[in-house]
Amino acid sequence: QVQPVESGGGLVQVGETLRLSCAASGNGFSRKTLAWYRQAPGSQREFVATISRDGRTKYADSVKGRFTISRDNSKNTVHLQMNSLNPEDTAVYFCNVGGTLLPDSGRYYPVPSWGQGTQVTVSA
Repeated sequence: QVQPVESGGGLVQVGETLRLSCAASGNGFSRKTLAWYRQAPGSQREFVATISRDGRTKYADSVKGRFTISRDNSKNTVHLQMNSLNPEDTAVYFCNVGGTLLPDSGRYYPVPSWGQGTQVTVSA
């Protein structure tokens, strides 16, 4: 399975922005559904956003209107633009490549392959 590599995290102030990137090796990237998850200290990993191979997107309610997921198939990369960050966004962010997106419910089921993640810290 694909081992993604996340980057772009850092320490920012409330209201600032960050753009995360995730690079994935292997063939067939353009045909795969992609997603971002995050895990805060002491919490379970939670869904953030997903983008299908035809560009349909879905977001967690907590980030809707602030985060934007996009993909660049020419570079096997998926991005997460994060605006208006707040302390509740502090977490390690992971991407997931090749999971299943159910069209009716919009729910994404990840594959069991995760990278190291990238740390995002929002300081109040």
